[in-house]
Amino acid sequence: MNSFGNILKLTTFGESHGPAIGGILDGYPAGIQIDLDFIQKELNRRRPGQSQLTTSRQEKDAIEILSGTFEGKSTGAPIAFIVRNENQHSTDYSDLKDLFRPSHADYTYDAKYGIRDYTGGGRSSARTTIAQVAGGAFAKLILQQIGVKIYAYTSQVGNIATAKQYTELDLTTTDSNPVRCPDPEVAEKMATLIQQTKEEGDTIGGIISCVIQNCPVGLGEPQFGKLHAQLAHAMLSINAAKGFEYGCGFEGVTKKGSELNDIFFNDNGTIRTKTNNSGGIQGGISNGEDIFFRVAFKAVPTLLKDQQTINKEGESIVFKARGRHDPCVLPRAVPIVEAMAALTIADAYLIAKTGNANQK
Repeated sequence: MNSFGNILKLTTFGESHGPAIGGILDGYPAGIQIDLDFIQKELNRRRPGQSQLTTSRQEKDAIEILSGTFEGKSTGAPIAFIVRNENQHSTDYSDLKDLFRPSHADYTYDAKYGIRDYTGGGRSSARTTIAQVAGGAFAKLILQQIGVKIYAYTSQVGNIATAKQYTELDLTTTDSNPVRCPDPEVAEKMATLIQQTKEEGDTIGGIISCVIQNCPVGLGEPQFGKLHAQLAHAMLSINAAKGFEYGCGFEGVTKKGSELNDIFFNDNGTIRTKTNNSGGIQGGISNGEDIFFRVAFKAVPTLLKDQQTINKEGESIVFKARGRHDPCVLPRAVPIVEAMAALTIADAYLIAKTGNANQK
C-alpha cells in the first residue's frame, strides 16, 4: 500500500536514511506546464532546518525529475522523481535496534515484517513525506488550470489557538512566520510554546486547518468514494495525524438541524448556500463552496529525556533518544496537508471528467 489515488496515482519509495526518497506519478495529464521552481519551492517549505523550531537536519531536498516531461511540459507518461538524502546520521540510532520506542512504529513493523530499518525509522519516518509534497506540487499545477487554490495553516499548538475564522485571516501570509500561522499575535505565542517545549526535551502537537477554494461542483462519488472520506484517507495517511473533521465537525453535535442546515439561494444565476456548515461537501460531493477541514497532529513521540520501554527480549530498560527531531511537526506539516489535499482534489477532478459528461 505505497500508492495513493485512482486515475492520478502516486507511488512512493525510499527510507529516511537510504540513498533517496522518490515517487512515480502515473495518470498525469499531458500538456501541463511544469514549473520546476514552484515544485522546488513547495519542497523547501517542508525541508528540515528552516528555523529554531524544527529539526537541525540539513538537507537541500533538491528534486530530480527522471521522466515524464519534455520541453517543460508533461508528456502523459509516468513522471518519476527523486530527492537524494545527503545528511544522514545513522549512528544516532544504533542503540535503538533492539528496543521498541514508545508510540513509534518499531514494535508494529517488527511484528508485521520480522525486520525493520531502525535508522531514522526507515520507511515509517516523516522524511518520506518528501514524495507526497513533490507529488502534491505536480497536482497543484493541474489545479491551477481550473483556478483551485489550497491554503493550509497552523491554527492551534497545544492549548494556544487562533480564535479567528479562516475568512478573517489573510491566508497568503501563512509563510511569513516560522509557525505558519496567519494570525501574527497568536503565532508569536505558539512559537514561544514550541521553543519552551524544545528546551525541556519534550514535544507538542496541535491542529492544522485547510481551505480549498474554487473547487468545481460535483467532485466525489456516492457511497464509498465520498470526497470527505477521500480527504480523510489522505490526511490520516500523514505521519502523526490523529484526527480529521470537516465543516462544523465535532462541534456540530451540540447544534440542532435548524441551526446547521445550509440554506440555498440564487446568487445571480449561481446556486450558493448562505452558511457553510457542510464544509463545501454534501452527500459526499463538492457543492462549490469552500471546502474546509482540520487535521489534529499528536506530539512527536521522540523525546530528548529518559523514557521507559522494553527490548526484544522483553526486558524493561530506560533509554534517552538521540538525533535531530522536530519538537512540533505542525510548521513542516502545513505543506504536506496542502499536498495531500491537492492530490485528492486533482484525482477527483480527473475521475469526474472521465465519468461525467456534465463536468467541465
